[in-house]
Amino acid sequence: MTIPAPARTRLRAAQAAGYLGISRSTLAKWRMRDEGPAFHHCGPRIVYYFKDEIDEWLAECDRRQARSPAA
Repeated sequence: MTIPAPARTRLRAAQAAGYLGISRSTLAKWRMRDEGPAFHHCGPRIVYYFKDEIDEWLAECDRRQARSPAA
């Protein structure tokens, strides 16, 4: 018997922007510049993010900040 993997929390772009505390416009600009957390497409207009990938991206930002020399 196979045990199903737990479902990942998927956020639409507006939800992801709210989770990050930024505007939808900023999130869209990050996508165009290939910056920010990983995103996924479902068709030509639906963009979504996985919460765990956003959290990983934020953790990486924190690690980069900790490594940079103090100003």
